[in-house]
Amino acid sequence: MNKIRVLVIDDSAFNRKAIREMLAGANDIEVVGMAGNGEEGLTQLRKLKPNLVTLDLEMPGMDGFTFLRIVMNQSPLPILVVSSRAGAESVFQALELGAVDFLPKPTRAIGPELYNLRDDLIRKIRAAKEFRLESIKERILPKPRPEIPRAPAPVKPIAKLEPEELKGFRLLVIGASTGGPAAISQILTTLRPGLPIAIAVSQHMPPGFTRAFAERLDRFSAYPIKEAEDGDPFLPQQGYISPGGKNLYLDRRGQDLVLKLSGRGREKYIPSVNMLFESAAEAAGKNCLGVILTGMGNDGRDGVIQIKKKGGVIIAQSEHSSVVFGMPREAIETGRVDMILPIEQIPHYIGNWAKTGELE
Repeated sequence: MNKIRVLVIDDSAFNRKAIREMLAGANDIEVVGMAGNGEEGLTQLRKLKPNLVTLDLEMPGMDGFTFLRIVMNQSPLPILVVSSRAGAESVFQALELGAVDFLPKPTRAIGPELYNLRDDLIRKIRAAKEFRLESIKERILPKPRPEIPRAPAPVKPIAKLEPEELKGFRLLVIGASTGGPAAISQILTTLRPGLPIAIAVSQHMPPGFTRAFAERLDRFSAYPIKEAEDGDPFLPQQGYISPGGKNLYLDRRGQDLVLKLSGRGREKYIPSVNMLFESAAEAAGKNCLGVILTGMGNDGRDGVIQIKKKGGVIIAQSEHSSVVFGMPREAIETGRVDMILPIEQIPHYIGNWAKTGELE
């Protein structure tokens, strides 16, 4: 058996030991080296030639950002960021630099959180062979900077919709996992303003990180974006991100839609893309567009089927632009996907659908 060779880079001896111990029970994974900062990490990288690196960001000497830039420019390989919740903003900067995914730092307390983290770590490392580094390299390669027009002012959400206005109110629901933060950002920050849509996003992410993700999106999008709260009215020209560790779904109350949150049930993944998509299908019928983006696993597959049963439409991200093609592939294999698009084309088709109800 060819084991997956892992290099652990972290300035905390406790974290290095904890990650090594969490991986000790996986017979197909081997920790081949450990380093306390980026400089040591580069030396170990050249010597040991690992298949994957787990990387802390805040370290003395060469920090994780510098290490990440060097590696992704010289000899790219999958890098998983391991970060504290306090460093959530830094995590998304690292993902923009080419890290494939992230995990929260290990806790010192033995309990369900630590076991869930171990399972998540092993699952993401085992998925390393599916990571498409070409899509990351294309995204982070320097490009000529075009003249950028002034960003439009965010459109204020409508306070309340009358029944006749509800007819033109369309729902955009997005589901993603590994590679999703960058893909979601690319869509939401390039959607043209003024579209008659409300946006809900289910991105597999641990608790404590989604608020920073929503705030980051809000700064660069023409639409206000926030982390969803239980009971929020679901309004057009507004975006909502499911909180990490919670499931987000839609509930109709007369002519109004509200957002509801629930804890983990029988769903394998949380936040659950299936739960969001299925509730959107019930709430909006033909006025629902589901977008399945990069990610491992099959979350969203059942939701895609329900949206199509109710007359809605589905877009799946193309293989060559996905970091991991698992979720889009599963959606495509249902036979219900209307269009398969590279990530850079998806905002254009969302805009057309929002205006006409058709993917043109």
